[in-house]
Amino acid sequence: MDFSIHMWMRDYQKTIERQFGNRIWFIGLQGSYGRGEATEQSDIDVVLILDHVSAEDLQAYSRLLDALPNRKKVCGFVSGKEELLAWEPADLFQFYYDTAPIVGSLDSLLKCIRLEDVCRAIRMGACNVYHMCVHNMVHEKSADILKGLYKSAAFTLQAIAFLQTGNYEKQKTVLKSRLQPKDRCILEIGMDLKRKDTVSNTELIEFSAFLLDWASEWIRRCKGVHGES
Repeated sequence: MDFSIHMWMRDYQKTIERQFGNRIWFIGLQGSYGRGEATEQSDIDVVLILDHVSAEDLQAYSRLLDALPNRKKVCGFVSGKEELLAWEPADLFQFYYDTAPIVGSLDSLLKCIRLEDVCRAIRMGACNVYHMCVHNMVHEKSADILKGLYKSAAFTLQAIAFLQTGNYEKQKTVLKSRLQPKDRCILEIGMDLKRKDTVSNTELIEFSAFLLDWASEWIRRCKGVHGES
């Protein structure tokens, strides 16, 4: 029988509601299932926000997940409501726009997110890609790490497109049309790498160099923009 994320989420919701009841503030879905781009290898990125979260709550939640099918595919984010509302705004930007609501709403997070937070999200994303790209080029020389870096870059590209157009595009096929040429090339390389079983050493060097240059450019471009310093 084919896997159905809708049926899985239905069972998940019933299970969670039996345990936590009216303590639930929000349930959502992130990642490729949330974007409608899932494959057989995709994780199930579920979001659960409670009124508050204790260590005992997390242990109970883990046991509930253990009883559900496809346990090894399940990951995601759990938090208390007040902690989430006080979270780093640059992280909240991506969190809000990449989360498909199932129960409740995250709209109250919007008042926490300013334009300078979007710039900060871009800068932080570019810094992380730059740092790991340097590490991989010098030490690991891993195609899998490079694929992961291009995947991470795609999230930064979503923030870049939002900054430039005011639109947040979850689906990569639509995101491509919102990007400038060099940014679009980063997205296209990442999509191609995802489909490749093997990456040649020449491709590893070439794609790493291109990604490093892209990340470097955005780190410098974001300095001093809309409150970034």
